[in-house]
Amino acid sequence: MSRINCIGILTSGGDSPGMNAAIRAVTRSAICKGFRVKGIYRGYDGLINDEIQEFHSESVSNIISRGGTILKSARSKEFTTPEGRKKAYEVMKKEEIDALVVIGGNGSLTGAMLFAKEFDVPCIGLPGTIDNDLNGTDLTIGYDTTMNTIVECVDKIRDTANSHERIFFVEVMGRDAGFLAQNSAIASGAEAAIIPEDSTDADQLEHFIGRGIRKSKNSSIVIVSESPKCGALFYADRVKKEYPQYDVRVSILGHLQRGGSPSARDRIIASRMGAGAIDAILDGQRNVMIGIKNDQIVYVPFTDAIRPDKPLNLNLIKVLDELSI
Repeated sequence: MSRINCIGILTSGGDSPGMNAAIRAVTRSAICKGFRVKGIYRGYDGLINDEIQEFHSESVSNIISRGGTILKSARSKEFTTPEGRKKAYEVMKKEEIDALVVIGGNGSLTGAMLFAKEFDVPCIGLPGTIDNDLNGTDLTIGYDTTMNTIVECVDKIRDTANSHERIFFVEVMGRDAGFLAQNSAIASGAEAAIIPEDSTDADQLEHFIGRGIRKSKNSSIVIVSESPKCGALFYADRVKKEYPQYDVRVSILGHLQRGGSPSARDRIIASRMGAGAIDAILDGQRNVMIGIKNDQIVYVPFTDAIRPDKPLNLNLIKVLDELSI
């Protein structure tokens, strides 16, 4: 492998709180260890279109507390094609970028994996996604902040639910993973969470109604993982039809979950992972995601990281069930 002199950084896909902390850590750790750094704006589209700028230590001053990403983000259709990736590689050569650090989720790391295979480019991934759905790491950048945001919103919704004796179905992000819904339900004292991992034959809604409302409660909060087929609106409509005696409302939290200043925990893990990415490059690693397992930095091959089957601790379902009586 030829010597690496210049490292490019980009953020791709959905933004997550802590991405700026990761950009800062990658930049300063790289400069500290003798590398040049270039920031690539607007994800893979920016790599294709040469939206690239030299970064210095002061380029990332005072960004650790900011949400979003100073590098902007985008989902690039062109990069999903061989022709688009070829353009990106030509720009990399022109800009004398020898390795890439990609901060993003499943789709972003899949793109990095393809790019690395096709052009033998050293790529290091950082798990920047609020969903916490990447394998090989206990936490992803942005997950903790998003969960805190959800809990803060649910605490406010609870006041109205109690005042009007209503059932509130609160829909949260997470795509095909229930980490946000299940853990925020426990943290906010919700009565139930409806998540994709709870795939028993039992009717989750019927179980909730039977355990809670019918016995002793006049108001309840149910956290629902987003789904195009059976999200919060689906379950609210079911209650209106099957249990018309209850007053039902829906709150879809949407994109407010992505915003805000990152929590201390997200700033710390983003900083550790960012520094870990540069250590990985120095160690000769390539085509791996930086993760944290049992509070230790680990290198996770892209093929393992992007598998769609990260297990949720099913004991959490039992905990919520017991505490919601």
